[in-house]
Amino acid sequence: MNSMYFTEEHIFFRQSFKNFLQKEVVPHIDKWEKEGAVERFIWKKFGEMGYFGLNQPEEHGGVGLDLFYTVIFLEELQKINSGGFAANMWAHAYLAMTHLNAEGDARIKKEYLRPSIAGDKIGCLCISEPFGGSDVAGMRTTAVKKGNTYVINGSKTFITNGVYSDYLVVAAKTNPEAKHKGMSIFVIDRNTLGISATKLDKLGWRASDTAEIAFDNVEVPAENLLGTEGKGFGYIMEHFASERLIMAINAHARAEYAVDYVLSYMSQREAFGKTLDQFQALRHKVAEMASKVDMCREYNYSITKRLNIGEYVVKEASMTKMLSTKMADEVIYDALQLLGGYGYMEEYPLARLLRDSRLGPIGGGTSEILKEIIAKMIIDKKEYKPIN
Repeated sequence: MNSMYFTEEHIFFRQSFKNFLQKEVVPHIDKWEKEGAVERFIWKKFGEMGYFGLNQPEEHGGVGLDLFYTVIFLEELQKINSGGFAANMWAHAYLAMTHLNAEGDARIKKEYLRPSIAGDKIGCLCISEPFGGSDVAGMRTTAVKKGNTYVINGSKTFITNGVYSDYLVVAAKTNPEAKHKGMSIFVIDRNTLGISATKLDKLGWRASDTAEIAFDNVEVPAENLLGTEGKGFGYIMEHFASERLIMAINAHARAEYAVDYVLSYMSQREAFGKTLDQFQALRHKVAEMASKVDMCREYNYSITKRLNIGEYVVKEASMTKMLSTKMADEVIYDALQLLGGYGYMEEYPLARLLRDSRLGPIGGGTSEILKEIIAKMIIDKKEYKPIN
């Protein structure tokens, strides 16, 4: 464990969280993968242990810890081999709840953030649309002000926790003519009339209830506006840096899990009278895989340290999300190959891991979009600045 980033308290937390996952989560993973849904009791257990409040203020029920506790939370979730379960947890804690804490007023924090930290309410973040994808500014969902309410119409897709969540954090155009400057964010109760969700069938993340959500004349109280009307695009962009870093950390963690599994397998599997870890070609392949993981992990830790002290790391987070997710796909592909025919069998972990990993270069901004964002910063000298 690198003491430059992790203290003894971090190490103790990691072991405690590992034990919790092995006892409370792992026995249910295969069931949740088959059923495509995570049972509600586990949300409450996470809440009781304080896992949803690691980075949240103490006055709202959180514990206000540094971001390396979040790193540990993300890493260990990847190592129980269910990208869908992990996504449900971190999308709730670091996507939906991030907006509640950053833009919500005192009432919203009391009614939505506190029960979210406690595991009593589940949230989802609704930004991507069927016709928009990564084009956030081009979204078509509208929110029209009528008296003390906003009437929302439109649709969202690829929404993690989109079926079973209790509330939705939704981006919509309050002034379509103003393009990205006319976007706002709302928190909406799931049982509000006019909301419907359709569960999506996916290649991976099978335990996650990913959905397409439709809004048909959904009336939302004006007090459920998050922050200031018209500033929603800025809020989204500001939080994208942390989301991209989260996905990069997830990537290096699942790739590390693949390498560790392969090392164990190769030390036991024999061919031609010796274990696989004695064949030079295979040894060198593992050396290459482990080097890629270490490079990305170290960069992710350094970015986390900078983010933890308040630096704006949108360029670095975009770079590492692009490269780390690509690295994870490559390493996991090679890990499956090293298992031969067994790698293709569902009873071994690599098949599921490969499927789950493939979402990395797509979700949270595709690699193609990130390349253009990075090019703008490097070539065009464009500067992205946080909201004051």
